[in-house]
Amino acid sequence: MEEKPIIEFKKCDLFQKDHLILKDVTFDIYPGEFVYLIGRVGSGKTTLIKTINAQLPLKKGYARVGDHFLKTLKKREVPLLRRNLGIVFQDFQLLTDRTVYENLYFVLKATGWKDRKKIKERIGEVLQSVGMEYKDYKKPHQLSGGEQQRIVIARALLNHPRIILADEPTGNLDPETSEGILHLLKDITQTGCAVLFATHNYALLKKYQFRTLKCEDLSLVEMDRKEEIDFSSLIHEE
Repeated sequence: MEEKPIIEFKKCDLFQKDHLILKDVTFDIYPGEFVYLIGRVGSGKTTLIKTINAQLPLKKGYARVGDHFLKTLKKREVPLLRRNLGIVFQDFQLLTDRTVYENLYFVLKATGWKDRKKIKERIGEVLQSVGMEYKDYKKPHQLSGGEQQRIVIARALLNHPRIILADEPTGNLDPETSEGILHLLKDITQTGCAVLFATHNYALLKKYQFRTLKCEDLSLVEMDRKEEIDFSSLIHEE
């Protein structure tokens, strides 16, 4: 594992507009790490993810994502930062009127790819990596929820990201499918890509134990996996 973290936060205060959400946030994530992010609704998980991908500005503290420093990040540099990131959403956000291939083609064209042959090759590579190479002609409504989420992961991988931010990726999936998605994202870390996996799926947390960060009482704390996490305090928080 490389010595230099791929994500590094030191004494950061995170805000939604003028409302303080998380205070004194300090943590590192290294290349190839798989890290859970947990906490009640409204505790700051989404705020942290949106700060990492520069949807929200960093007002106080030091934070680096890849080679980009969030405090001094200029607007024109945001697309370069996001080229290092792959985002996996709970609600898929696929273009419903286009095929799987057209969804992925759209992203590559939008991020500067021009060579049709290279585009076709890259789409084939990512679909194969998520086990969906024979579904490229289908539209999202013709796929199961698990298949759609695999396409979303393929989309996140298109530009060879160094980090994947997975925001409740199993929230709409059954338990067996959820395990498959977790295994797929864990396998991706073998390439050196880091995965931050925000989740309410405590069955997965109990069964597959990885490093865990918890948003609680305006703070981000690292859980000690030697002790049993109190899952009851996190369930039914909606």
